[in-house]
Amino acid sequence: MRLSNLADYAVVTMSQAARHCGGGRVSASELAAETGLPAPTVQKLVSRLTAAGLLRSVRGAGGGLQLARPAAAITLADIVEAVEGPIALTACIEGSECTVDHDCRVRPHWPMVNEALRGALANISLVQLSQEKEIA
Repeated sequence: MRLSNLADYAVVTMSQAARHCGGGRVSASELAAETGLPAPTVQKLVSRLTAAGLLRSVRGAGGGLQLARPAAAITLADIVEAVEGPIALTACIEGSECTVDHDCRVRPHWPMVNEALRGALANISLVQLSQEKEIA
């Protein structure tokens, strides 16, 4: 499994936003500059992350973006789902047509696999993602 570029960038953007916790609000243009991501991409992500309830936008003097919940209450699963939608490793989980549906013995097991993957992503908090690590 590989995250889309947009999901990857959402994780980067949220991690950077989390680094501003307690230090006030940050603008989308500041997030773009700090992460090196294109400003239009960050604007698109901010829109999706705000709609998903992960970021909050405050207007006016001293306005900007801030986390909508504590960083410890936001998970990697939340971020990925805000951009990609529900985690589904196969099309049949989403209800899409499948050419072998009539004779598929694996289909009943996919929900268990998806839940294991989502559970693993849900065990990684934004706090962990925003911590500085040395690059080897």
